[in-house]
Amino acid sequence: MSTTAWFSVAVVLAIIALPAANLLAIETALLGGLVALILFGAVDLQAGLSGFAHPAVLMIGSLFVVAAGLTETGATQRVAQRLLGNPKGVTAAQFRLMGPVALLSAFLNNTPIVVMYLPIVNEWARKIRVSPSKLYMPLSFAAILGGKLTLIGSASNLVVMGLYQEYAAATPGLEPLSASVEFWGPAALGAPTMVIGIAFILLSSKWLLPERKPIAQRGIDTRRYVVRMLVKPDSSIVAKSIETAGLRQLPGLYLTQIERAEEFIPAPAPETIIQAGDTLSFAGILESVVDLRKIRGLTPATNQVEKISSAIHERTLVEAVISHNSHLIGKTVKESRFRTRYNAAIIAVHRNGGQIRRKVGDILIQAGDTLLLETNQGFVDSYRNSGNFYLVSDVAGSKPVRHEKAWVAIAIFAVLVASLALTAIPPVAIGMAAAVATVITGCLTPGEARSSVSIQVIVVIAAALGVGQAMAETGAAAAIADGLLDLAGGIGLGPRGILFATFLLATAFAQALSNNGAAAVMFPISMAAAQELGVRPEPFMFTLLLGAGSSFMTPIGYQTNLLVYGPGGYKFLDFTRMGVPLSILLAITAALLAPVAFPF
Repeated sequence: MSTTAWFSVAVVLAIIALPAANLLAIETALLGGLVALILFGAVDLQAGLSGFAHPAVLMIGSLFVVAAGLTETGATQRVAQRLLGNPKGVTAAQFRLMGPVALLSAFLNNTPIVVMYLPIVNEWARKIRVSPSKLYMPLSFAAILGGKLTLIGSASNLVVMGLYQEYAAATPGLEPLSASVEFWGPAALGAPTMVIGIAFILLSSKWLLPERKPIAQRGIDTRRYVVRMLVKPDSSIVAKSIETAGLRQLPGLYLTQIERAEEFIPAPAPETIIQAGDTLSFAGILESVVDLRKIRGLTPATNQVEKISSAIHERTLVEAVISHNSHLIGKTVKESRFRTRYNAAIIAVHRNGGQIRRKVGDILIQAGDTLLLETNQGFVDSYRNSGNFYLVSDVAGSKPVRHEKAWVAIAIFAVLVASLALTAIPPVAIGMAAAVATVITGCLTPGEARSSVSIQVIVVIAAALGVGQAMAETGAAAAIADGLLDLAGGIGLGPRGILFATFLLATAFAQALSNNGAAAVMFPISMAAAQELGVRPEPFMFTLLLGAGSSFMTPIGYQTNLLVYGPGGYKFLDFTRMGVPLSILLAITAALLAPVAFPF
């Protein structure tokens, strides 16, 4: 190998080693490695930075916006309630999650599926009291496994199949595959490896998948409130039981009574049916009070909210602590004329670790009270230094959900999926059009769209593409692959042993290159190996197709791993701990089954 090739290998090893040792953040290591490769001349500036304008990166950025639109309009919550349910335990939750994701990934690109599932899984994990780190990696791995069921499940499938059809057309005596075998052929290995892979994750995650993000603990938030919520006629929970409406699954929140006309129902049973016009009294922690406001047609039971002079989508929840010299002390909420003075409605009051069980308007304000307010987004800046309050702060995630836009967001997503599956329009153009439509239709504001894009993910993927380009251009990838296959042949591995080595080499290269790069580098080598062994090339081609897309061993191996890496709070080696034995198991499966499905 040339000097630049050796330098490229050294940089890739450093990119893997430094985050693995927790010495550098993964985005810093990748970006620093890319800069080093450009400065050393291993890759020219244009090729090295081309990843930042790569269609895959632009597509992922667009999908972040579409996913945020689904979340902000409440569409994701509707999907989660119907699809995921309320499983008992981690294993049941993983099974309920991985099966649908794997099947969806057979017909849609797996990256947008993971992007769409991220906010759903985050919300779902909290409600079923499972650590999200126990779900995010299985989410990514299931999407990767399902992508090997059909030709269109993954971009690397298309790369390998395209190269093989060209190879078959140029090779005497070798017929190109039929359209049906081309589309469904990957399932011959993809289906059994998907079943085996999901089973392995379910059985081993207890030991191999650490809990990096703790389960939300009931009662860790010491601020508890009593809030009264009015059920409007168009509410999604009208005519449902308390259990079915999901009002018993909110952590640390209890439905204490229902007021219905002149009737009071204390401690209502789970089967109690909710009616329009009911006033529901809840007692519990702030985080779950925020969740209540996201339920369609459930609003604070005070007419003061309706009098706030700002649009619904511009509002937020704010906590304000009454100071000892506030002019509000000694007045009831009604007497204070709080909404008129501050353009904010008091919806609950917390006092000295306790809950105040009376109507908000009748509460006598005291020094040290924490007021929970619904107000406009400028309240904190306007009254941060007011002498009436010790502290004023926004409540995270408390912006009202745009329920009226939910079907618009769902329609945009449906058109996105249909266009990706049924048209020849470039995927990045479809994704960007969907992102623009999400903003134009009011599902998101421009500011929300900008903040929804994860800069960390974009930088990591773009830099990884540049590093992969350096490995390919310097010849380092091809030289290493040739040497390792020669070694496998030299120690007497038979055709199945070479298949095993082909799978592992492809998946190893996918960690440093992209899966597409690994497929392109390994294809001529695997065809040469089949020719030297005197066997048909189909088993090698389908094994390569499976191996190139099976990127489980590092978070930088594939986009879906990068997407869950940060939200799951994982360390670099968490993927290695789970991914290495999974990859070896799938390599053995492929080596055993490929000659059965496609005889030598």
